Amino acid sequence: MSLSIQAPAAAAPATPPRRRAHPKTLRFLRRLCKERPLGALGAMICLVLLLTGLFADVIAPEGFNAINPIERLKAPSAEHWLGTDQLGRDVFARIVHGAQLSVIVAFAATTLSIVISALLGILSGYFGGRLDMIIQRLVDGWMCFPDLILLIVAVAVLGPGTWQVILILGLLFGISGSRIIRGAVLSAKQNVYVHAAQSMGASSPRILLKHILPNVMAPLIVLYTTRLAAVILAESGLSFLGLGIPPPEPSWGGMLSLDGRSYMFQAPWLAIAPGIALTVAVFGINMFGDALRDLLDPRMRGGGGRYLARVKRTIGS
Repeated sequence: MSLSIQAPAAAAPATPPRRRAHPKTLRFLRRLCKERPLGALGAMICLVLLLTGLFADVIAPEGFNAINPIERLKAPSAEHWLGTDQLGRDVFARIVHGAQLSVIVAFAATTLSIVISALLGILSGYFGGRLDMIIQRLVDGWMCFPDLILLIVAVAVLGPGTWQVILILGLLFGISGSRIIRGAVLSAKQNVYVHAAQSMGASSPRILLKHILPNVMAPLIVLYTTRLAAVILAESGLSFLGLGIPPPEPSWGGMLSLDGRSYMFQAPWLAIAPGIALTVAVFGINMFGDALRDLLDPRMRGGGGRYLARVKRTIGS
């Protein structure tokens, strides 16, 4: 009888526990807070502005046009946090509802401008040729005129109003912003996979949707955030000149013009409150837009990605 001795089986090497992958949104937020603290502050301001606009009726249920002549030109107090105007209306309620109006105008006009910019930029950059020449000459002619002149002429033709201002600002910023999208499309069109898709007989709509549009999403997002602040400033400027949203709508620019200038020395809070609101909103949007540009555009980080970072660590060691 033969005895067989079996060697003990080798223990399998212990595999290190895999790290739980964070979602892309959380990783982006961590990078935003770590690398761009001012951008994180701007994101918080944008979030507060958005929530204020969405829940304006809850924050200030008394409305923006509740007239009380007995309480006219009251200084800021516990009852009226930002005082009252010459008609006894609560300034805080008007600021809150003005944020709602600014959110509606900013997002609607910016969305319209981004759609126009993407349409003109993609058609001009991808197809090129005579279509590119015609579109770019029209854009050149449009950009020859100062923005303020175009706004005044357009408002004079269409008349003041919320939707008129949205349409005018959407066209103004959409046509001028198509140059940025055209440049991104020209760069994406030179990639090898686009030429491969063309050689395999893929249709133009498929190439635009599958290959071109995903590569220009980062410039579109950055352009969207930067256009928000420009639209708010443009709307406030038109309302300040009396060409924007007519009263009694609580536009911040209109509040600066009608109430703030007339009672600047008697009731300075009528100019200070909308001025601070406008400044904080534009500052927050600009900081958030700059941070998005720095984080989403590889050229703003100096290029090279992980390889360049590895080379820098090697040189430093």
